[in-house]
Amino acid sequence: MKNNLRKVVKNASNDYICVSFCFSMTEEKKKLLTDLEFRVRQVMFMCDTLKEENIQLKSDLEVIQQQLVEKTGQLNQLKTKYDSLKTARTITAASVDV
Repeated sequence: MKNNLRKVVKNASNDYICVSFCFSMTEEKKKLLTDLEFRVRQVMFMCDTLKEENIQLKSDLEVIQQQLVEKTGQLNQLKTKYDSLKTARTITAASVDV
């Protein structure tokens, strides 16, 4: 692989800028670059797939959390009713004994 860095300059903000860059690739390097491009595309596709899956999982989580809130409310109502029935039974049993 032949690299020719023709001119590197420093601009006012002290950044180095490559003004002219020239190189030639061998077939092996071209194959490696093609393989790298393919793998980068694969990673990008997997990233997009995981983003979609993450969105779906977050949506599912919200639904399940809402169901949990509803079921917790129902459970608390049932506990209150049960406590009321126990109290009524105690009062009824006490009045029968008298």
